[in-house]
Amino acid sequence: MDGGLSGEEVRDALDTLSELALVRPAAGDASRLRAVSPDIGMEILMGRQQAQLAAHQQRLEASRAAAAQLISEYAELRPATSHPGVEQLVGLDQIRDRLAVLTREVREEFLTFAPGGPQTAENMAASRPLNQDLLGRGVRMRTIYLDSVRTNRPTVEHATWLARLGGRIRTVASLPTRMILMDRRTAMISVSSDDTAAGAVLLTGQGTLTALCALFETTWEAARPLGEVVPTDPNGLTGQQATALRLLAGGHTDEAITERLGVSHRTARRIASELMDRLGARSRFEAGVRAVQQGWLPARP
Repeated sequence: MDGGLSGEEVRDALDTLSELALVRPAAGDASRLRAVSPDIGMEILMGRQQAQLAAHQQRLEASRAAAAQLISEYAELRPATSHPGVEQLVGLDQIRDRLAVLTREVREEFLTFAPGGPQTAENMAASRPLNQDLLGRGVRMRTIYLDSVRTNRPTVEHATWLARLGGRIRTVASLPTRMILMDRRTAMISVSSDDTAAGAVLLTGQGTLTALCALFETTWEAARPLGEVVPTDPNGLTGQQATALRLLAGGHTDEAITERLGVSHRTARRIASELMDRLGARSRFEAGVRAVQQGWLPARP
């Protein structure tokens, strides 16, 4: 029939529907296909999407743990330490001066982890000329912020400004450290998660860069665009809540939740309280036990 689908197009469409579990062989006649009802089909698709999200989160945690060990080794270095492929930067002025020089040399890609929650007006103002220069030269720029910036108007406006110039912005529940990757040949990471202005190390070793680039890509895959609704896992937890629950079960304080999620102390207490209420727990230890019992956290030996 004119305007209809060819046999090959029909077969491709049926293959796709079969992969999505939206059609299945008819009972008693495997050569015929039967459409799955819309409500069941939607449940199958949602369940598959949630499973993929959980798998992404597991890969992200594994990459984060491996990179955290690598980062901690460099964070323990002292300025007097001589190390191949490592340059020590002490103080905010030295960091900014070195970054300005390196930025002028970037030709292809500029990747950033921006933890700490809402960005300070000083940091955003200082970064604008560098960002504008990079994007004006056609450099691909991707930045990952914390989910907590979504409710901070100045940071959202700054991110929107970056996006208008061609930058790509996503957010994720937590980040291991402040990090910048330039052309996949140079990395700058903070030596202290508590005080990013205290110092940084510049890394150029190929093995180190490969690991850090892999961490960025895994985190980027799990992150969500700034204008997109943050999804929940199969237990109905957002990334913020899932991270806070792991910290609670590990015996960490509200201060640790505040730092990891980039939220205020008040918000950290509220998140912890809501999780304990949902689990019916009266203590952090009990919350961890109940979370494991209900499958919200993996059981550990």
